[in-house]
Amino acid sequence: MKRKREEEKSKANDSNSNSNGNGNGNGNGNGNSNNNMEIVWQTPANPPVKEDYIFRDGRRNVKPYYFEFISHVKNRWAGKTIVDLFAEEFKGRPYDYYVSAVKCGRIQVDGEMVPVSYTVKSSQKISHFLHRHEPPVMAWDVSILQKEPDVLTVYKPPSVPVHPCGQYRKNTVVGILQAEHDLAPLFPVHRLDRLVSGLLILARNASKADLFRQQIEAGKVIKHYIARVNGVFPEGEQVVDVNINYNASAGRSTAESGDSLGDTPLKGKAACTKFTRISTNGTHSIVLCEPITGRTHQIRVHLQYTGYPIANDMLYLCEHVTHREGMSADRAAAYSHHSPPPVSSDKSESSSEDFSIDPMCTNCPNLAPKGYEGHEEGLWLHCVRYSGPGWTYECPYPDWATLSL
Repeated sequence: MKRKREEEKSKANDSNSNSNGNGNGNGNGNGNSNNNMEIVWQTPANPPVKEDYIFRDGRRNVKPYYFEFISHVKNRWAGKTIVDLFAEEFKGRPYDYYVSAVKCGRIQVDGEMVPVSYTVKSSQKISHFLHRHEPPVMAWDVSILQKEPDVLTVYKPPSVPVHPCGQYRKNTVVGILQAEHDLAPLFPVHRLDRLVSGLLILARNASKADLFRQQIEAGKVIKHYIARVNGVFPEGEQVVDVNINYNASAGRSTAESGDSLGDTPLKGKAACTKFTRISTNGTHSIVLCEPITGRTHQIRVHLQYTGYPIANDMLYLCEHVTHREGMSADRAAAYSHHSPPPVSSDKSESSSEDFSIDPMCTNCPNLAPKGYEGHEEGLWLHCVRYSGPGWTYECPYPDWATLSL
């Protein structure tokens, strides 16, 4: 199997790319070797391009691609065999896959092939060369709202992460803007959860991003969201000043009420949100949300605390949520029995023939990775406005903000 790196735009990048692999991909480890197969290994230096995307059934998919993941041996990993390390720490693939990957050089230590019995040492570099399948997102456009010399604002669609994280790299707002509008570099000014839609502000240089950061940290930025909640939300401004405790392993936050001076000290962080009802039809209400602090899932948790949770937020509609098997908490919150959204008008459906099958890949021949075959919907939570000293940026309301009587 011959491997080949994509040509970089500069000699520096080319030199860096060529140093990242020594003889990787020279077999598939499962008896289906194809010596004529040409592999193009990508690194973060390879920018996304329009041709990377496949649109199918209302979802934006990424063509599977070969990618080098790099990590360094943590102290708690030291002393384990290379195969046991991967099997215990990265459970998305079967044990036999990791045995084959080590044997054929798709898993290396310090740039060298090692035997399956090799014992790793602290701080060693581990490279995993794999056929990467990114989870699909909704096929809606990332619409540009305002384009200035040092600021870009966009309408972020639900289900799309803001920047590379976890399994997402090209299927992100930053990746899509680079691929479809040649906009890079971009520096997100604030966070929006993957399932949340609306205004996203991106600085176009590091100095502007730092200025925004300073204003946010100084409390000079006012943030407005809207949510569609269950029930008839009370009239008048409602202020929730309740600590929030985020459980990373469960992927959800809880509100902590009580006295911090009591027998059991509060574990959560101080959090405050202001809520004002905009409209109601007796079943649902549209609520304006102004988070004063910025805790994980703050608006969602505080609305649950008031007794008026976001109407389609399965993660916070009840105290105890049984997650669907194989799903993260946020994906369980977004799982929908509804039909998928329509494909954007300027996006055409693509066929499966647009990507190659890797004989060693545990996700092929499917386009999406395992566990991502279902459809999800965005939360009824939308960022509508950010304002600071001398500036205001806004985003249109989504369709669900109009209540039918």
